[in-house]
Amino acid sequence: MSVLRVSNITKKFKDFVAVDDISFELKEGEILGLLGPNGAGKTTTIQMLLGVLSSTSGDISYFGKKLVTNREEILEKVNFSSTYTNLPWSLTVRENLNYISYLYKIADRKKRIETLTTSFRLEKLVDLEMSALSAGQLTRVNLAKAFINFPRVLLLDEPTASLDPEVARFVRGFILSQREKYKVSIIFTSHNMSEVEEVCDRILFIKDGKIIVDDTPKNLSKSIKESKVHLIITSGDDALLFDYCVDNGMKIYSEKKQYTIDLAQSMIPSLLTFLGHNNINYSEISIDKPDLEDYFLKVASNRKSMEL
Repeated sequence: MSVLRVSNITKKFKDFVAVDDISFELKEGEILGLLGPNGAGKTTTIQMLLGVLSSTSGDISYFGKKLVTNREEILEKVNFSSTYTNLPWSLTVRENLNYISYLYKIADRKKRIETLTTSFRLEKLVDLEMSALSAGQLTRVNLAKAFINFPRVLLLDEPTASLDPEVARFVRGFILSQREKYKVSIIFTSHNMSEVEEVCDRILFIKDGKIIVDDTPKNLSKSIKESKVHLIITSGDDALLFDYCVDNGMKIYSEKKQYTIDLAQSMIPSLLTFLGHNNINYSEISIDKPDLEDYFLKVASNRKSMEL
């Protein structure tokens, strides 16, 4: 069942088209990654999904109801967090969460705030003003705010930015647990591709205001055919290796006796056979298979790459 349906939305600013006729759906319990280079239209899309910006054309519907005519009812079940937005700095963490809770119909506000304070490890921060918090602490408060109303749909813009690795891992786990427990549907943006691969079921890649890809992280990674082989050569004729790579369309880089070779995955067995037959010995070897970051870099840098 779809909890969000976006139908042909466009946003124009004077002579500039920020979002160009995009359509997609978000299913119940799905985590959908919204990726793209800076300026692609991600932030404008999220602002339209929140009703902060009106679309020039097209429709946005939540739970089968149009946002433009049912905004108050819909936003009772939707929330948002971004590293790039601030809560009132002169208020304490507790005051912010308390006041925000009154925007929603929450049965036991005090208990909900206490639960989120514990969940996001804010116990020592609740009586501090926002202005006294670090970037990572501010991110955690924003996330607590986003979950305060038991949202059915959650828009998370860079939810782990500024967090140290241990806290970021905890936050990812919390997000996944809420999806599992409450079937929360999430739109998730991040520049951390390994994070996106971990949490997202599906990815929309937006570029120049258009959705150019809608697929799973696994399928997008598999669409990149090139791998990297790293070698430390201990003996043998390096020149033979260079000639072999050039003749077979491989890119080879070297630093002293350490070599990196870019090649199609299908060519790896042939490369290893060549090394053995020519007595080129190595002490270490590792193979990096393509991942979502490789896909992101290729598509972001070259529009033709969407035809991989």
